[in-house]
Amino acid sequence: MLVPASVGLPRLLPCLLLAALPLAAQAHHPIAAKFDVTSSSTLQGRVTAVDWSNPHVHVYINVTGGDGEIVNWALELPSRVELEWSGWRPETLAPGMEVSASGPLARNGTHQLWANTLASGGDAVFTLPDDLETQRLAGRADAPTPRWPDGLPRLGPAPGETGYWTLPSQHSLLEDGQTVAMDEYGLLANLDDAAKVAPFQGWALDLYRFRQANQLRDDPMYLYCVPPAGPRQFQQLFGVQFMEEKARQRLFLLFSGGGGNWRLLYTDGREQIGQISGTDDNPLFFGNSTAHWDNDTLVVETSRFNEGFWFSNGGLPHTKQLKLTERFTRLDQNTLRYAVTVDDPGAYTRPWTSTWDMQWLPGEELPEYYCQDNRP
Repeated sequence: MLVPASVGLPRLLPCLLLAALPLAAQAHHPIAAKFDVTSSSTLQGRVTAVDWSNPHVHVYINVTGGDGEIVNWALELPSRVELEWSGWRPETLAPGMEVSASGPLARNGTHQLWANTLASGGDAVFTLPDDLETQRLAGRADAPTPRWPDGLPRLGPAPGETGYWTLPSQHSLLEDGQTVAMDEYGLLANLDDAAKVAPFQGWALDLYRFRQANQLRDDPMYLYCVPPAGPRQFQQLFGVQFMEEKARQRLFLLFSGGGGNWRLLYTDGREQIGQISGTDDNPLFFGNSTAHWDNDTLVVETSRFNEGFWFSNGGLPHTKQLKLTERFTRLDQNTLRYAVTVDDPGAYTRPWTSTWDMQWLPGEELPEYYCQDNRP
């Protein structure tokens, strides 16, 4: 049964709704890009299947309409990684179980609903706590920055240990010194604040405003799972990990999401070579990087990017002229400061810098979260 919220939902389903806790709004894409968040509907039906996969979990249910016709609906939920963090498993729901779900419907009219709430037999299922990520950091020990025998900071885990960087304090590029409200996807709370985000050229500001007003629906990472390259890799929920090879003066920068993407950085100033190296004739998602240590800060300079990706959450434009200077500083055991200077004379009026921190999650490897590149 499909029930629009306007018909008095609490009267129709009092027990289920009181028990159903809201699902946190973490998703591979902004919910508003796919679903009409200005309204809410409720579905009741019988489970036919549970698809426990990336980038989102789906529960399929048969819903009987007022005319007696049975239609199969897809209930979309957060990622299986987050649900597993919360203690849920795919067998929590089984085919044949009766469920109720409420949330916004798909904008394109297909039989899809984003499940803000999901309940079975009066009990909430597949819910996420609001502070899921911060809960996972509880109990960390404070300590100084760990170092190699040569005195340089360790950016990755020590031998025999695991861990990675997560929970960025900022979710989109924003010029240092500016204060602009935005959500975890980089969507502005007030579109009139767009010009404060960065020193845009006129066309770039117009494009940024269009992408924002369009709820980021054209984002190639959401549409085709292209890599979250540039600073965007440090704005993602599931984090990054450094694997350092001191003897070879290089490190691998791994991140969860996309197709299991990674960067290779030489720390002695050597340029990348081979297929992973971007050139003027073959610009790549990750460009061409050189890296060196400046005291306790790893400095990475990258250019020769292509234009086939969004280099930040929120849809900030860039051109092939983009050059990035990234600075990684491990302030202590648990804090990594990331600062990036954007120099793109094709899109911005001057170079500018954005800075944020990430938190160390010890004792775990990067989540297994994949979204394979499927460009047409």
